[in-house]
Amino acid sequence: MDSRHTFTGRKIDPQKVSANMTVPDLIRFYGSTGYNARRLAEAAEILQDMIDTNSTVCLTLAGAMTPIGLGRTISEMIEKGFIDWIVATGANVYHDLHFAYDLPVRQGHFDVDDDILYAKQIVRIYDVYIKEMGTLQAQDLIVQKEIRRAKDMPPNASTADIAYALGKAAKENAKHPEKSFLVKAYEHKVPVYMPAISDSSIGLNMLPLLFEGKGVFPNVILDVAESAAILWKSDRSGGLELGGGVPKNFFQQTGPALYQILKIKEGGQDYLIQLTDARPDTGGLSGATLQEGKSWGKIKTSHRGNVIVYGDSSVYFPLLCSYAMSVCSPRKHKQLYEKKDAWVEEMKRTYFKNKK
Repeated sequence: MDSRHTFTGRKIDPQKVSANMTVPDLIRFYGSTGYNARRLAEAAEILQDMIDTNSTVCLTLAGAMTPIGLGRTISEMIEKGFIDWIVATGANVYHDLHFAYDLPVRQGHFDVDDDILYAKQIVRIYDVYIKEMGTLQAQDLIVQKEIRRAKDMPPNASTADIAYALGKAAKENAKHPEKSFLVKAYEHKVPVYMPAISDSSIGLNMLPLLFEGKGVFPNVILDVAESAAILWKSDRSGGLELGGGVPKNFFQQTGPALYQILKIKEGGQDYLIQLTDARPDTGGLSGATLQEGKSWGKIKTSHRGNVIVYGDSSVYFPLLCSYAMSVCSPRKHKQLYEKKDAWVEEMKRTYFKNKK
């Protein structure tokens, strides 16, 4: 911290932009400048360190990332072994499946009359158009059918079990399974949590199942246990957060779950990267600084290993992914999905042992 208050920083020496720069070249260029360009370069360095030290890496997804086609970017990071678990809004899971099942999603326009779109049964996410009947209601029938007939789902299921079943079904039945990050997560046993599942079309599609008395309904407190167990069993751990919201806090609360509630491990995450446009001064979690999380026990230290890049995730996330795939060697998949249940039971025994 003392060096921050001295005139000993790297000399700013104007660099040239050249034709055909690689992404690592561009990141190095950003690192020689300032503002959010330099923060993005810091984020790239932290992500590289997370991967190279074999840390357990979580990706959190808020905002509508999959409707604009970023699911395959996530898939590539999973394939390389760079993402070990995911916390997403239910909406990102739901819209990801459109591409696997070849349901139409189109580029639209942001400056429109939404009364006209509604009359034409076109649903809008800023400048993305989705068909009400041809996409949403077709997807609804698929989700309901696959949850009804999922045979391997445990009776006490987490939302990761729901996501796993949907990924398995898409792998087996969808026209283009390669276009879904949920399928890739299923293939490599990457758990995908949807802690606010009721606030999404995945949750809405469980309403008919509730009335019919069919299907398995998720235990979201089991999500808390499983995510805490992942941190508990990780020697080093960190996250790449796209936006804020519930996914950000759900991931970061793993530290307080172990320290404040179960009292079995202190420390929190080793690394945190957040890409956000939210302000910190309004008191919202989405804009809360990562350093503030130290006071809650969410991170190991507020002094290093964390950075916020202010701006649009749809711009920054692909750059970070391309950088990581350029400079990091693929890792062995941790396959946390098949380990989570045993870890929760082990954590439970440790909790009761410590209470004596």
